[in-house]
Amino acid sequence: MKIRIEYANRIGRLPKYIFAEIEELKLKKKKEGLDLILLGIGDPDIPTPDFILDEMVTQSKIPENQNYPTSMGEGFFREGVAKWYKTRYNLNFNAETEITNVCGGKEGVANIARAFINPGDVVLCPNPGYPVYENGATKLCDGEPYIMPLRKENNFLPDLEEIDTKILKKAKLMYLNYPNNPTGAVAPNEYLKKVVDYAEDYNFIIVYDNPYSEFTYDDYLAPSLLEFSTDHIEINSASKMFCMTGFRCGWAAGNDFVIQGLRKIKSQIDSGCPIFIQKAVIKGLGEYKNEKKPEVVANFVKIYEKRRDVLVNGLNKLGWKVEKPKATFYIWTEIPSNNKNSMEFTKKLIDVGVVITPGIGFGKHGEGFVRFALTQSIERIEEALQRIEKVL
Repeated sequence: MKIRIEYANRIGRLPKYIFAEIEELKLKKKKEGLDLILLGIGDPDIPTPDFILDEMVTQSKIPENQNYPTSMGEGFFREGVAKWYKTRYNLNFNAETEITNVCGGKEGVANIARAFINPGDVVLCPNPGYPVYENGATKLCDGEPYIMPLRKENNFLPDLEEIDTKILKKAKLMYLNYPNNPTGAVAPNEYLKKVVDYAEDYNFIIVYDNPYSEFTYDDYLAPSLLEFSTDHIEINSASKMFCMTGFRCGWAAGNDFVIQGLRKIKSQIDSGCPIFIQKAVIKGLGEYKNEKKPEVVANFVKIYEKRRDVLVNGLNKLGWKVEKPKATFYIWTEIPSNNKNSMEFTKKLIDVGVVITPGIGFGKHGEGFVRFALTQSIERIEEALQRIEKVL
């Protein structure tokens, strides 16, 4: 007889993982021999640039780069990130106290909550939103998520006036993410300034999750929240910037008190990102000479921009009403039918070999929407549009 013990209560607070059902459907269709066009996962299909890979290989052969790293990141890494913030945003950070390494943005987002959230503490979470904010961070720290709806009529920005002042006074953290996943929305400077003012008035920390900062189109440059106040914390990574999702290397910058709290947590649970990967990431960041994207980043963003145009134009020809996002590689759109059940609609598309993400997977306010990821070639996107037409 196998030993069985009860899961911790916090596990029971986690919602049903609907993506498991999608994975089962995908596997079933693959076994049936159906060709699947994968427009669901937000994972770049463009390979990591060769010069970064070459640097990684070179650095991995140096014995001292094979040893344990520090959980806060090596000195050269933190200095390199500080230099990038100066070049990209004209911000000055102390690499010793105001920057730390994270093993990908997801890890940093979750572990900041570990440093500050006690059972019952309130965390302001956007919805639809990256599930880690509400679940991996808040609920797994026994905190209480307060849902901030992202509505189309409000340009997918939280309505700050809608939040009860009693909640704002109790809140410790607010998660904010622009350019936004899953909606592709961007936040105007005046809005970010307003959020910063709210945080100061009600004494809470903003955790600004900014991995799509460089994934912008049509000459739009995404700001850093830290341009409006360095009292908060920003997380970014090489995952989208250099197509390095599998290498798990990023950084947190800003408020030194928050950085120290994050470091204390990380020192107990990880040993940081491999040194040779940190070396390669700094090689990439060194390509920045001003606030604009360097050629290596601009080139693959142009590829996604062309895909964006093909998919949006194609969906609109099929009767959808889709606007071109200014950022991210996602298309977030309402379902063009009376039945707004996003999971049912997703299943219909899987039946014809097109895999997308149901909006309900990002929270209750995502229902009625679906997300397309631009992580397939134009040819495959055009084929997907032909298949979608059959369903519509």
